[in-house]
Amino acid sequence: MGFRSKAIRSSGAHRVVITGVGIITPMGLGWKANAAGFRAGSCAMKPVSLFDVSNQKAKVAGEIRLPDNLPATRLNPRQIKRIDRAGAMLFNATGEALEKSGWELNKIKEPLPVCLGTSAGSMQLGEDYYRAAVEGKSRRGQAERVNAYQTQRQALNLCEGFGISGPVTIISNACSSGANAIGHAFKLVSMGYANRVLAGGYDALCKLVFAGFDSLNALSVTSPRPFAVDRDGLALGEGASLFCIERYDDAIRRGAIIYAEIAGYGAATDQHHLTQPHPRGDAALISMKKASVMAGLNPDQVGYVNSHGTGTPLNDSAEGCAINRWAGSSVESLAVSSTKGGIGHLLGGAGAVESAICLMAMEGGWVPPSAAIDRLDPVCKFDLVQQPRDLSKIAASLTNSFGFGGANATLIFKRGWK
Repeated sequence: MGFRSKAIRSSGAHRVVITGVGIITPMGLGWKANAAGFRAGSCAMKPVSLFDVSNQKAKVAGEIRLPDNLPATRLNPRQIKRIDRAGAMLFNATGEALEKSGWELNKIKEPLPVCLGTSAGSMQLGEDYYRAAVEGKSRRGQAERVNAYQTQRQALNLCEGFGISGPVTIISNACSSGANAIGHAFKLVSMGYANRVLAGGYDALCKLVFAGFDSLNALSVTSPRPFAVDRDGLALGEGASLFCIERYDDAIRRGAIIYAEIAGYGAATDQHHLTQPHPRGDAALISMKKASVMAGLNPDQVGYVNSHGTGTPLNDSAEGCAINRWAGSSVESLAVSSTKGGIGHLLGGAGAVESAICLMAMEGGWVPPSAAIDRLDPVCKFDLVQQPRDLSKIAASLTNSFGFGGANATLIFKRGWK
């Protein structure tokens, strides 16, 4: 990120907290709807209606029902008309996060950095450009499609719409993108490069990505069942979650509601294979260890783990090994679940949405269940939660995000920060 060396950096480390959260997923729009859905273990998967999947083996996904209008912004009607599906998700999640945070953007004097993680970005606009270019359709609007297709355009639209002035960072690191964006924001604030950061992740469904995963035989043709013996793949979904991240001292000074403290962040690269994780989850283990060391927490102090848990044969076995090795003697009492069975894999948005789910679980005192399965993979030495469960004392939670190319990221959140 392009900060000047003498920008707003201050000496010493700062504690970092989350004071605003916005979310939109197939479960619904907003914290309340999503908390209710994840707590009950609802399934929001349905037949794909956004594009033709008649030639695909998989037929279902986690689609969002977007509201008719965007939150109030500075954009004019013409600009609003140009906002694509992914951008609309981003605006809706950001609107809720800013409202909850109490940030008065017009009174913030210093630059407000924005850090977003995405995998597909505005891929649908790229599809539209391709169709117009090669299928003989009208080329009207092609210049605008080229401009809007660029991933930074969505972030710039966001900044213009909400009146945000600050450096923008886009992280595209496969399925770890959203977690990496939050981790990067955490580093900026904790090291004194910024007083606050707006960060999160998002991705929207599009035919190119869906067909790509389908061609790899990575999509389930039944239903996603993370950690089941007979699991046959993942399901895709879409969504966004944004976080208002700031220094603990500033949040306390202004009397803000604190959702959680970001206590630890770990990242590691697995050089085993382009698309396959190391069978024993070596890099995933490193990522989890880094996060827990930074947080100053032992595994037995983490009450809940939101696993990456895609439902693919290779991911779940590798992650299961990593969790077992990380938790050690406390593994049998460790509550673990995957929420991808209910909304699908959100790709670049997964790490951010699953971070929000961790905060919901900690605040509400419950663990979101995985999809119920008949036969559990023997790798699960941990307590895989398959039914709604109340668990009032979740002082800390951990979420894993792993992606193609060997990207591994882990975040740890905690309550009881006073």
